[in-house]
Amino acid sequence: MGSSRRSLGLLRNAVARGGRAWCSSSRRLLASVSDSEFSGLDVTGDRNVDIFDRALKSKQRDRAAWLMRDSDPVLDTVTENLIDRLQDCKRTFPKALNLGGAFDAVRRLLQGRGGIQELISMDISEDMIRRSMIKAAEDETAGRMGSMQNFHLVGDEEYLPLQPNSLDLVISSLGLHWVNDLPGAMSQCRTALKPDGLFLATMFGGETLRELRISCTVAQMELEGGVSPRVSPLAQVRDAGNLLTRAGFALPTVDVDEITVRYPSATELIEHLRSMGETNAVRERMLTVKRDTALRTAAVYQEMFGESDGTIPATYQVIYMAGWSPDVSQQRPKRRGSATVSFDDLHKAFTPEASKKSPDDGPGGNLKQEVPTEDKEEPGTGDSKPETDGTTTRLPSGTWYKIE
Repeated sequence: MGSSRRSLGLLRNAVARGGRAWCSSSRRLLASVSDSEFSGLDVTGDRNVDIFDRALKSKQRDRAAWLMRDSDPVLDTVTENLIDRLQDCKRTFPKALNLGGAFDAVRRLLQGRGGIQELISMDISEDMIRRSMIKAAEDETAGRMGSMQNFHLVGDEEYLPLQPNSLDLVISSLGLHWVNDLPGAMSQCRTALKPDGLFLATMFGGETLRELRISCTVAQMELEGGVSPRVSPLAQVRDAGNLLTRAGFALPTVDVDEITVRYPSATELIEHLRSMGETNAVRERMLTVKRDTALRTAAVYQEMFGESDGTIPATYQVIYMAGWSPDVSQQRPKRRGSATVSFDDLHKAFTPEASKKSPDDGPGGNLKQEVPTEDKEEPGTGDSKPETDGTTTRLPSGTWYKIE
């Protein structure tokens, strides 16, 4: 009972800072509050450059809420892989935030894992939240909820309305690649975490839908003489580690995976993207697509990437990120100059031959150079290829090298 009151208090504070909240039993707890107080909030120092139209993305996700299937193969695969990383941690996370993207898949697949007692699911789309509440109520009725309590919150990933040091875990499955201020959003996640709290996230990487990008570019160049972005820009793998470090996370970890899905045609691919809420939301996009360009894009896609069975492949590059809120108990690198044993001493201890090397030997002591003598048999003069006899290789120059 006490933990439930604390969760309700957390949600009330969230509403006071610009959100809307419900519990999983579909009973409305708190009223809507205007988010106008966030209009002047500056997270990174430069909020004048917005790549994505967040209002449009909210509408796209509202539409996707009624197109989405109960179980999407792409969303479920990515989410399951993300949760597997949570199970590698030998500790529990009583209070967790489930942030955007495939948050309902996280809620559904997270049951009984990670020792989570209270899960707050948050998304920018009110219709997505309502859909998740309905599904959560169905799971509760069917007895699939276990002991985990579910709460729902409408809010923007760029402005987390949560108290500092209030969460043990922040998990986001494909919920951050539409955020304009990604370092700021991740920094807020770190602030909301308790010391030694865990941040787990996935987002689509820059190689996602590369086949569609190429096909759109070719079709536009052929018919329109120029290129307008039809697929949203995404972060590169090399940027993920920098993002975690910039946000203040300790022990950052990044890995990448690729999922290839085959569709009957480009039309089915676009419909699937719509049902996931993953269609283009770039501000500087063209508002309409010419019919001829769309048809030519589908034709180019089939010509360049089509399989023998008539299907077309679509690649989804998924970046997995993990980081911890800093804490004094965490492992840290030693201070420079604090070593008590040198690598040279270790090398001598494990390779006794190194201590007997002459000044002319190589720096490692394990690469010896021998000059051929008269009693050593010379190979044929016309052979320019290296000759070997086990561990010794003779180069064309006449110098012998022996690797010990």
